[in-house]
Amino acid sequence: MTRGLTLFLAAACGLIVANLYFAQPVAADIGADLGMSPAAIGLIVTFTQLGYGLGLVLVAPLGDAFENRRLIACCLAGAALALAGFAFAPGVAAALAFCLLIGVACVCAQIIVPFAAHMAAEEARGQVVGDVMSGLMVGIMLSRPASSFMAHWLGWRSTFLASSALMAALALLVLRFAPSRRPAAALGYVATLRSLVGLARNVPALRRRSAVQAPLFAAFSLFWTAVPLLLTSPAFGLTQQGVALFALFGAGGAVAAPIVGRSRAPLRLTMGAAILSVALSFALAALAAQIRSLALLAIAALALDMGASANLILSQRLLFAAAADARSRLNALFIAAFFVGGALGSALSAAAYERGGWPLACAAGAAFAALALAAFLREPAAGLEAG
Repeated sequence: MTRGLTLFLAAACGLIVANLYFAQPVAADIGADLGMSPAAIGLIVTFTQLGYGLGLVLVAPLGDAFENRRLIACCLAGAALALAGFAFAPGVAAALAFCLLIGVACVCAQIIVPFAAHMAAEEARGQVVGDVMSGLMVGIMLSRPASSFMAHWLGWRSTFLASSALMAALALLVLRFAPSRRPAAALGYVATLRSLVGLARNVPALRRRSAVQAPLFAAFSLFWTAVPLLLTSPAFGLTQQGVALFALFGAGGAVAAPIVGRSRAPLRLTMGAAILSVALSFALAALAAQIRSLALLAIAALALDMGASANLILSQRLLFAAAADARSRLNALFIAAFFVGGALGSALSAAAYERGGWPLACAAGAAFAALALAAFLREPAAGLEAG
C-alpha cells in the first residue's frame, strides 16, 4: 500500500461520495427544469439517499465475496452511466430512477475503505484508513459549494456531466493501478447477504460504535442542513455564494481524519474528546447567532466536523480489527447506521428551525451529541482495547 495509492483511493472516495450531495443546493433549479412541483423537489435527494441505503445492503457487502478491483470498477462505470442519464433525463420519472441508480452505484466508496484497510500493513492500517476517510469527508463537504459554483456559471447539468466523466476515468484508473484482492471466503451472493444478520448479532463492537456514531452524524447533518437557513437570514445576510464559501471553510474539519488515524493516544480519551467537541460546537453556534459573529460560527463548524470525523475514523479502526474476513460487511452495516442517523438529523433540522429558529436547531444538535456521549459512557473500557 504505497503513499500514492493511498492518496488515489482517498481522492476517489471523495469524488464518488460527492455525487450524493451535488443535487442538494441546486434542487430548485433541477425541479424547475423538470417541471416538478415545489413539494416534489425533495424527492431528488430522497431517491439518491434511498439508492445509497439499498447499495449498502445489497452491494457493499460483496467486497467480502468478490474480487475487489473489478467490483469497484463496475460500480464506477455504473455511476458514470447513471450521472449522464440524470443530466439528460427527459422527465421526472426518469430523473428519479437515475437518482436511485446514482445512490446504488456510489456505494463503491464503502467498498474502497475496507479494501484499503486490507491492503495496508497492520501497523499502518489506522493511518491509511484515516487518510482515505479524510478524502471521503472532504468530498462530502466540498460537494455542495462545488455544485453551487458550477450551476451558477454553467448550469446544474454541468456538474453531473463532469462527474460522469470523472467516474469513467476513475474506473479505468482503478483497473490500471489498483492491486487485485480476492477475498479468501468463497461466499455466494445470497450467503453474503444472509451473514449480515449474524454479524449484527454477534459483533458487539458494531452495535456499540453504531450507537455512538449514528447520533453524531445526525448532529452533523442537522447543522449543515440548517446553517444555510441561518446564513441567508437577516442575521447574516449571505448570498448562496457566501454559503458555499462558508462550507469550504467547514471542510477543513476533515483534516482531523488523517491526524487521528496516525494517533497512538488512548482510544477512550480521543473518542471522548471528539464527542465533546461536537457538543461544544452547538454551544458556540448558538452564541455565534446571538452575537452575530460569523467567525465564531465558522469555528463551531470546524469543531463539529473535526469531532464527527475523528470519531468515525476511530470507530472504523475498531471494526476493522474485530473481524478481518468481514470488513466490507461490518463497514456496510456501520455506514448504514451512520446513514440512518444522518437522514434523521436532516429531517429534524428543518422542523426544528421552523418551530424554534436557530436556538432550537442547536438544542436538537446538542441533544444528539448527548445521546452519543451517553452511549459512549456505557461502553466497557475493554471494548476499546482492540483498536
